[in-house]
Amino acid sequence: MNRNVLLLVPALALGAWGCTDAASKVRSPDAPVVVRVAPVAVERLSPPVTATGTLGPKEDVALSFKVGGVVARVLVNEGDRVRAGQTLAALDLGEIDPAVARARAAAEKAERDRARVARLYADSVATLEQLQDAGTARDAAVAEYQAASFNRRHAVIVAPADGVILARSAEPGEVVSAGAQVLSLGNRARGQVVRMGIADRDVVRLRPGDPARVSFDAFPGRSFEGRVTEIGAAADPATGTYRVEVALPGAAGLASGLVGTVEIRPAATAALALVPVESLLEADGGGATVFALAGDGRHVERRAVRLAFLDGERVAVRSGLEGASLVVTEGADRLSAGARVEVAR
Repeated sequence: MNRNVLLLVPALALGAWGCTDAASKVRSPDAPVVVRVAPVAVERLSPPVTATGTLGPKEDVALSFKVGGVVARVLVNEGDRVRAGQTLAALDLGEIDPAVARARAAAEKAERDRARVARLYADSVATLEQLQDAGTARDAAVAEYQAASFNRRHAVIVAPADGVILARSAEPGEVVSAGAQVLSLGNRARGQVVRMGIADRDVVRLRPGDPARVSFDAFPGRSFEGRVTEIGAAADPATGTYRVEVALPGAAGLASGLVGTVEIRPAATAALALVPVESLLEADGGGATVFALAGDGRHVERRAVRLAFLDGERVAVRSGLEGASLVVTEGADRLSAGARVEVAR
């Protein structure tokens, strides 16, 4: 016999023995499948409303001059912290002060005219009508002087409260119109809020006080708890969305302008079954398959379920799990309807 053939015989024998040993380790068709299970939780939930918003102070005050003119100086920059009463910007008074002086002079002349007519009236030289007209002219001139003085005072922007400068929209030498925003002041005395636009189909589900969770890319792995404080009564004409504010008590030290993802949890409307995401098989759109542990604890039932929405690492199920208390989370891929199982401890 060929020596190579003789050497091959023991090798084949050894291989056959190995195959026999491997076959002995294959699970018998009647043996139960070892699985892990998780309880079916039933909670009153509603789908969350998710949006993107921007963090900022609750009070965002646009500061401007009462009258138009040439900006003389702007004393603060974006990010500066200011105190109430601090001068922030001022107009060039080269045109405003002369207007005040003219109004003051006109008021003084009107008072002299009224006094002269009063003396003439006392001597029966002037009529009562002339005296009344002189008084009216004096009152009008005084009102003009008061208005000019008021405008002069508001040619300087003073911080109405402690806060931080959020925006600077004008520079020295620029000509600004009356009421045009020069600075934006954020007053954090009433806390920080996230402002966002919500579509009409979602805003109708929200109520003040609904809990919310906000996460920022700048702080990965961290989230901030808050509540809805304001809901717009009318849609923004440009976007068609409603402005919603969420107060964040824990965000006092964060910079304004951070963009965050907001998840608002409206008040629950119905009780839904919640199961781990890993229990789902053959998920397709709003449907999936779940293996539920039968009442005897040794078999499984194949359930076709209708899904509602994701809730973190859980899935809310609309229907299909009635009467089920445990679902398979590991080993479901080896199961079929009615299969025997053994729950791992």
